[in-house]
Amino acid sequence: MRFSKGDLVGSALIAFGVTLFAGFFYAAVVSKLLPPYENWLLAAIQNDWYYCLLVPLTLPVIIVAVYLHWLSMKMFKHA
Repeated sequence: MRFSKGDLVGSALIAFGVTLFAGFFYAAVVSKLLPPYENWLLAAIQNDWYYCLLVPLTLPVIIVAVYLHWLSMKMFKHA
């Protein structure tokens, strides 16, 4: 079975997205449950609360954006 260039690019994008999600999930959830680190970078990630607060504060913005997108599509369809 041969893969086309589009298949490889799609697989690379999916792998990139999964990697970013895993990194975010580690920074937002898992690192807070583990004991303190000796490594300065891991300790900085563990003590940072930015990403833990980013998702709940982004949800209302996403809801408004989805509503405006739906509204604009309705107006375009009936114009």
